[in-house]
Amino acid sequence: MENQKHIYLLLLLAGLGWLIYLLAPILTPFMVAAILAYIFDPVVDRFEDKKLPRILGVIVVFVVMTLIFLGIVLVLAPFLEARLTSFAHKLPGYVDTLEATVLPWLQNTFGIQADSLDFGAVKKIIARNWQDVGGWLGHLVRYVSSSGATLALWAANLALVPVVTFYLLRDWDDIVARVYRMIPKRYQATSARLGREVNDVLASFLRGQLTVMLALAIIYSTGLALVGLDLALPIGLLAGLVSFVPYLGFIVGIVAATLAGALEFQAFLPVLWIWAVFAIGQALEGMVLTPLLVGDKIGLHPVGVIFAVMAGGQLFGFFGVLLGLPVAAAINVLLRHFAAGYQESKYYHT
Repeated sequence: MENQKHIYLLLLLAGLGWLIYLLAPILTPFMVAAILAYIFDPVVDRFEDKKLPRILGVIVVFVVMTLIFLGIVLVLAPFLEARLTSFAHKLPGYVDTLEATVLPWLQNTFGIQADSLDFGAVKKIIARNWQDVGGWLGHLVRYVSSSGATLALWAANLALVPVVTFYLLRDWDDIVARVYRMIPKRYQATSARLGREVNDVLASFLRGQLTVMLALAIIYSTGLALVGLDLALPIGLLAGLVSFVPYLGFIVGIVAATLAGALEFQAFLPVLWIWAVFAIGQALEGMVLTPLLVGDKIGLHPVGVIFAVMAGGQLFGFFGVLLGLPVAAAINVLLRHFAAGYQESKYYHT
């Protein structure tokens, strides 16, 4: 009888996984809303502790989130577009300088003939493609608006995220309590303990890692701006945003900044300063930011983090990327308890 229950449970989990796989294309806004609700629920709880009705706390959080979003759209996006436009306009000149300086050096050092390096073709490609980079925002709007189905899908997703987030934030504590009451009583104590550990892991990762990402974006952008790099803000933001995968932000950022710096400065000393910026950022992340804001509770090896992100993306697309690490962190907690129980059992000592 007990074996049959286990079989039914496994079949239920397999069916749930298959259902998520089928519904993955439409689940992304719900996952984003759930992550936002999870992150900001403690803020709303603190408002409740100060005798503010929960609905008012949710409204305050929504006003702040809206102001931040509008600030990003109205201030940051045009500034990024201006930086990309400036770099795109200067890029043909950078290629001309490379042709005048690098080509003779390659000929004298390695005997490479001028005919083997067609800088003219490079400039044609740049002229054909990079001049449009500055208008990326307008092109994006025109692309989305050119397809009625695409526009409707984007609009639906954008509208769903705040609506679902609002209801999840309002009813978060009730939802958790209802899930807890559905657990059989003999498993409630164990489930509560595991739930607290999973919550600690997810809180450490989601809230802590988002703060680390923001801090790294500020550090990289500020450092590259002090060096004088035109693309300091775009590259700094990109490096910060992808830093949730161990070392990926550092690798992407330093490669992009080195290429941009080599083109812009045409000298080795500024590139050394760029490397110094990323070395300082990596040191601060490893010795200060991650231990202080994330801690060691998540317990996932960097290889496990990379695998979780790639596996989630492969199975469920962008929804899987969002889901991969929280699920991997929760599974890691369960595996730790399973390993501890196994080591205390008779099977381990026989």
